[in-house]
Amino acid sequence: MVKRKDPPGGAKDSHGRQPDNTRTTKRAKVQAARTIRTQPSDAALEDGKLDLNRFLNAREFEIKSLERSMNKCKAVNATRVFQMVPRAMRRRTASHNVKRVPKRLRAQARKEMLEDNTPTVESRKRKPRTTRARIRAETMRKLRYLAEKKRKRKAKKAGDGAVEEVQRRGSAVVTTRPPRPKIRRNMLNEPPKADSKYRKRQINKTWLPTHLWHAKRATMTRPSSPLWRFAIPLTSTAKCYRPTHRASGQKGVVAWDTSYMSTIGVYGTADCLERALRYLGLVQEGLWNTRGRKWRAGVRKWTGTVSRQQKGSRRDIGPATIVWNPQPPATTSDEMETSEKPKKPRRQILIRTHPSCFLELFEELLKVAKGQKPQLHVEDLRFEVGSIELVGPASTETLLGILEPFHESPEAAERHANVFRSLAGVANPASLPKDAILAFSARDPRLSYPPKRVQIPSGGEQTILKTLTDWPVEENLKPYDIFDRESRYQASRMPSQKSLNRRKGANAPGEPIKVTAADPPIPVMLLASRPGTDGQAQGTWTLLAPWKCIQPIWYCLMQYPVSTGGNPRLGGLEEQRQIAFEHGTPWFPGDFPATTAGMNWELEERAKRRRDWDRRPKSKRLEWKSLDLGAGRKGEIGDGLACDFEYLFGVSARTRTQGKPDAVSIPDAVAEAMVVDPPAEQPQSPVGMTIRQVTKTEFSALMKSGSGEGVVPEGGIVAVGLEFVTRGVAKPCARIYRLPRKGGKVGGAVGVPSTQAEVPATPEARTRDGLPVDLSEQWLSKAPNGDKKKGAAVPKMPVGVDMETRKKILAGSLLAVEVPYPKPAAGNQTDFGGHPLCPGEEDLIGFVTTGAFSLSEGRGTAIGSISAGRALETLRETGPREGKFCVVRNAGESIGWLARWEVV
Repeated sequence: MVKRKDPPGGAKDSHGRQPDNTRTTKRAKVQAARTIRTQPSDAALEDGKLDLNRFLNAREFEIKSLERSMNKCKAVNATRVFQMVPRAMRRRTASHNVKRVPKRLRAQARKEMLEDNTPTVESRKRKPRTTRARIRAETMRKLRYLAEKKRKRKAKKAGDGAVEEVQRRGSAVVTTRPPRPKIRRNMLNEPPKADSKYRKRQINKTWLPTHLWHAKRATMTRPSSPLWRFAIPLTSTAKCYRPTHRASGQKGVVAWDTSYMSTIGVYGTADCLERALRYLGLVQEGLWNTRGRKWRAGVRKWTGTVSRQQKGSRRDIGPATIVWNPQPPATTSDEMETSEKPKKPRRQILIRTHPSCFLELFEELLKVAKGQKPQLHVEDLRFEVGSIELVGPASTETLLGILEPFHESPEAAERHANVFRSLAGVANPASLPKDAILAFSARDPRLSYPPKRVQIPSGGEQTILKTLTDWPVEENLKPYDIFDRESRYQASRMPSQKSLNRRKGANAPGEPIKVTAADPPIPVMLLASRPGTDGQAQGTWTLLAPWKCIQPIWYCLMQYPVSTGGNPRLGGLEEQRQIAFEHGTPWFPGDFPATTAGMNWELEERAKRRRDWDRRPKSKRLEWKSLDLGAGRKGEIGDGLACDFEYLFGVSARTRTQGKPDAVSIPDAVAEAMVVDPPAEQPQSPVGMTIRQVTKTEFSALMKSGSGEGVVPEGGIVAVGLEFVTRGVAKPCARIYRLPRKGGKVGGAVGVPSTQAEVPATPEARTRDGLPVDLSEQWLSKAPNGDKKKGAAVPKMPVGVDMETRKKILAGSLLAVEVPYPKPAAGNQTDFGGHPLCPGEEDLIGFVTTGAFSLSEGRGTAIGSISAGRALETLRETGPREGKFCVVRNAGESIGWLARWEVV
């Protein structure tokens, strides 16, 4: 390492002058710029007294001097190059290698390094310094020599054989193309065969098409424990919580590679498909009458929860999106006359679901498909169709910048492609018609790399408004190419990047690559989704494309220059949960404990929390048995490391340790095929057989019905969104209580104070469990608009009362005033330092599955599940206003916070 040394101070040139030291001059210049002039304190004094005018003038001078110094520091360029680079790029740019700095800053970085005498590093000229590195470099050199020698020997042998073959046959040797991947019907398909270089790393999992890109920029799942049989990016390696919030709602865009989402294709007649979908829970009449015409025609999608029949009731499987393939144009009368016998038209649907519930849904589809006549065909398209999701104001702009419709002439352009190109300027996909679909063929985005910023045409507002109002996508409707196996296969045979580089090098600089016969069209489908909650939240674009086309699309998408600055942000599984939480929508499977996938997720999270708790020393971990809840109550309710629904619904300890959830029965015909894709072993719990999900529609119907009409299913839970009234932030596994009953019974209105003043003649009464009688009133007083407020005025003296009654009322008002000192010790019997106690165990109604401070709401919010029976009982007895108040207490804490729940 060359040390930075300054020349000696006495050194002079031939003319006897001091040489110009650039470094010393620059340092003096920077030091002078950072010097701030001030005035002495005596300037503000006159005869030992403070003069206000002089004091203000002195401070004004100092403030102006500070501002001048700040401007001078900017002028002399007091920051280095790596400090001018965005924070997300500093880790790789704070290097001695100039080539790792962005091109626009390389000249300045090189100048700074020369001025500071910083040693530069070039990887090709770097020599090994240790014995191990020297042996490794020599071994690599020998291996390269042997590989080159082997390659030449194979090429020579192949050349001689080709010549002999030509002489013997008299024609050139024909090389066959690789076989087309097979798609087996009514069976699970194998994942794509990985390259030999990475094959051993994908024995028990499958890589996403963009795995190599994500592995350098995101935290991935552990190789030994994949998630849903995939290697999935969890979160970005950079700090991205607040940037993700801004990009998803204010400016920018967040993108995910969601190719792990499972796709199932079902083929058959329309009647058989309708019976199969009704079997999965799509029984709403609006789907099968004239209201569902657009959905069955293929211009709208359906998104909801599918279910299966179990023991006389229905159990949810998970969320799913179903898209119909449009029918081909009707044939002419001449063609119909020549046909022997008209056949029923066969339809196709795509079912897109979560990978955690894929096997359960696939088994149900096989069961119902075999019972249909003519029989339905079910295909596993998990590795045939990939997907990308985008959220943010610039999501539409990003898609317009990378997806260019594929057509030979403007007249031959597809209708959906023209509608898509007219969306320039749309800032929110939720403004499109609900569940809109656009399907067309796109060009290879690498042909126009790097992507250019989309220019919004002048007067485009009227065009966008007309397009969104009319939405002309039903004209000249044809079957979508993404349903066609041949179209997907041809699109996957894209030219290599090397061939595109050769074609680009043959063109003039800046000239795009022209489309040739070697560039196949890419069938894509765009699905526009709205958030589940009301408001102006951002919608979502979902791009469906062939599996092997996802990688080139992703590379170009992440390089698109957004009009608001920067590039699209990378999103992982944690960012997906964050955006769903900020929108107030439950995230599958974490917020769906009533499903098999949701309970498996909860059991895995319990095991993780248990391992983290066990690793802590005893002095650093919380002892659940010693938790003080006040009023003589000790110990946490249930398991403090879990959302203990078993405890909530009274499952005994013996059953909890020995029970098993309802397993998904797999037919023998599919069992052998599932060996290539085995489900991960999950911990067992009997609560999966106990709880059932109650939807928002069903719960609303139960609320409107009388007390004796609506029947809540046994173990029914409902998903709710929680908003804290004043303060408080909930964490996962937090306990949710309803407001306690007054005196063991719930009257007409809980916590309504009396209009007449009373004098307490006896000490404060307690309930059977030691809690105060007015605990419900104490919690209601915390509400900003509650019936009882802190510091309320003394009631006025009633009119027409005698003197004795006046004395009693006055004495009661004086005794009711709280004396600020000395404050009596509560001893955790009536409150915690003025904070009300948490209700008793009998008022526990649910648990929080996701909770944090919401950046969109500016306060703590949470999503949880509560008992539908207990919530409905409270609403019927106290009314919707007070019945929706609840108390949320984090596991391991003694203090709770007042919140209000709403069904989501």
